[in-house]
Amino acid sequence: MNQNMGRLIRYILIIQKLSGKNKFIPADEMISYLNRQMAYRGYEVGLSIRTIQRDISEIKGMFEIDIRNKRGDGYYIAEQTINPDIMYDELLLNFDLLTSLNNSSDLSGFIIPEHHRPKDTECMPAIIHAIKNRYSICFDYKLIRKENRVISKTVDPHFLKESLGLWYLIAIDESEKLRIYAVDRIHNLVILPTRYKRNKSLNPYNLFQNSYGIWDDENIPIEEVELSYSPLDGYFLKTTPLHSSQEILTDNAEEFRIKLKIRITNDFVMALLARSNSISVIKPLSLRHRINEIYKQALIRNKL
Repeated sequence: MNQNMGRLIRYILIIQKLSGKNKFIPADEMISYLNRQMAYRGYEVGLSIRTIQRDISEIKGMFEIDIRNKRGDGYYIAEQTINPDIMYDELLLNFDLLTSLNNSSDLSGFIIPEHHRPKDTECMPAIIHAIKNRYSICFDYKLIRKENRVISKTVDPHFLKESLGLWYLIAIDESEKLRIYAVDRIHNLVILPTRYKRNKSLNPYNLFQNSYGIWDDENIPIEEVELSYSPLDGYFLKTTPLHSSQEILTDNAEEFRIKLKIRITNDFVMALLARSNSISVIKPLSLRHRINEIYKQALIRNKL
């Protein structure tokens, strides 16, 4: 492992821990937290108070963050020292993904990144650790569409997938069915001592080949979709295609037209609406009606 990178990750972990809801963090709690988090990332553990004191000194010089120790309470960040322009959580996640992908040839087969940066979540390192080592996990999961009801889940984690700036866990649940969980809605995650046998028949790159984003409902048919855009929007769609099946039919000064083979999900419709200023749905007619109805309802809601 790159020790320089390890130290930098440790610095950010300290800042992140001290930026949480608890103002003071006792020394023994800080040591336990750092040892656990560094172990998830594949680094040697056994950190001491002396190491943390050295790290704090380095943090002050590198990040200009003043960390102090109040006897009887623990470490804390002095007021008004955190730079609001530095997103430490996002920085830590980017380091985690970078080091994980660089240091483990196996892990690259389980993480499916896209181009934009995802939101961070503190349980990501533990999930990566569980996937890499085939440990089952349990956690509380918030059901947003069911009045934020919280349920408990025990699953075998197989893959992580990024979609539209968010990370999703793809796992096998207790009923042996493939499930998808938004990582930002996972809380109180625990890595269980039981190890599972990975389902090698699951190909992460085939799971979503017929869909846009993360949702792939087999009950929705795969259809041929033809779309027309302005040449300006066409430039961006050439750079970032809507879908892997995208085929360019027309590309000139008047029109940019493409063809796709895809399931028409809500996520896909939302992506089409993002370029409402120029899009024309050529086919299927059902999609054209669907977009038309959305525009009608939008006009009613936004009537002057």
